[in-house]
Amino acid sequence: MIKTAPVYYHLGQFPPQELDWLQLIPLIGPANAGLARYDGLLSAIPNAHILLSPLTTQEAVLSSKIEGTHVTIGEVLEIEAGGESAAITQPKRDDAEEVLNYRKAMRACIAEMEQRPFSQQILRAAHALLMQGVRGRDRSPGNYRKDQNWIGPKGCTIEAAGFVPIAPEHLQNGMDAWESYLGSTSEPDKLVQLAILHGEFEALHPFKDGNGRLGRMLIPLFLCQSKLLASPDFYMSGYLETNREEYQDRLGAVSRDGDWTKWCAFFLQGIREQAAENERKTRAILSLYDRVKTRVVDLTHSQHSIRAVDFIFQTPIFTAPIFTQHSDIPKPTANRILTLLRDEGLLHTMQEGRGRRPGLYAFWELLNIAEGTEVF
Repeated sequence: MIKTAPVYYHLGQFPPQELDWLQLIPLIGPANAGLARYDGLLSAIPNAHILLSPLTTQEAVLSSKIEGTHVTIGEVLEIEAGGESAAITQPKRDDAEEVLNYRKAMRACIAEMEQRPFSQQILRAAHALLMQGVRGRDRSPGNYRKDQNWIGPKGCTIEAAGFVPIAPEHLQNGMDAWESYLGSTSEPDKLVQLAILHGEFEALHPFKDGNGRLGRMLIPLFLCQSKLLASPDFYMSGYLETNREEYQDRLGAVSRDGDWTKWCAFFLQGIREQAAENERKTRAILSLYDRVKTRVVDLTHSQHSIRAVDFIFQTPIFTAPIFTQHSDIPKPTANRILTLLRDEGLLHTMQEGRGRRPGLYAFWELLNIAEGTEVF
């Protein structure tokens, strides 16, 4: 086997001075058009944060999976609901904690950005939340690294690494240049600007851990801040996970060959494909919501039926006590509605209630849409 030298960070070559716009222009139009169609759909949903909650969790699952976790959206939601099935091992719980931290950090960023633009300060606060109580919690949460890091096979030396990010003595200047480019209003196209921002952040690798997840989190936050999306509900990790090898190759070629153009082309294609997939899933969820809402109203004849429907869309795996406590429905009515939903097959019983152990239920149709496969 021929030993290859590591690729080193492209010091002094950010932002790129030249791009081959002839290659990019045919991709820019379709990517922006796909994003605009998806945004039009988002803008028409009055309760997007409720309906798209499972997709947000699925994004956290996929983004964490790229970093080596092995947990599904169903397992995350079961753990969050207090499920105790034999399949939920301690490693699963640890992985789920990372996913839940991702979701928590994302929500904190959204709240902060209602007051001020995204910045290094918000980024570091998000990193602290991401590392809270999980692997990496001892690796300077919320602070930039002070040592040289490298990317390669687990346990490898720097000589055997695939990529060596910016040296620590240049890191703060690198992050300042990155933040300055983040705030630039003179770039020809926002999606190309985002591609460069994401690629540069991953090349800088400013933290000891969590860089991949933060870099992917940046994508919907930038789209929202740039007003390309009404809300930061854009899920890119599916494309990056499916095309993981090319993703890493294109990022590496930026530092090795200065090839920003092919990286931007890969990213723009991803925006186009993911916008279409996000739109498909969102339309499927909207259709399911309308159908289930009508069915539950007819089934329960209750003034609380819409609250029940909103609850199972926002929390598609739950215990009976969680439903009665958090659905804002009087307990006797909540119990009656829950029994009807279960008996009508709208809910899948994951765990029968016995003694002090509560029943655990899954809104299976919604989870199948979020997973993109028949899991129930």
